[in-house]
Amino acid sequence: MSTRSVQRPQDYRRRHDALAGWAVGVVSYRLGEHFLCEVDNVSPGARIARGEGATREEAEAKALDKARERLSRTRIVDVG
Repeated sequence: MSTRSVQRPQDYRRRHDALAGWAVGVVSYRLGEHFLCEVDNVSPGARIARGEGATREEAEAKALDKARERLSRTRIVDVG
């Protein structure tokens, strides 16, 4: 019999936001004593950045900073 404990996400929250002109989804949750955050580009939902911190605010700030920097370097090509 295994003695490993399983941690389940708690305090899950998902919201939509705009970042550097892009629509993004921001997911944050607590896993044990840490908060984790993931930022994705709503469609198709690819993860842009992750952050981890002692508080939700810290984890979200780290992930949003990384995502903002990455999205600001993304080229937009006008096809029209």
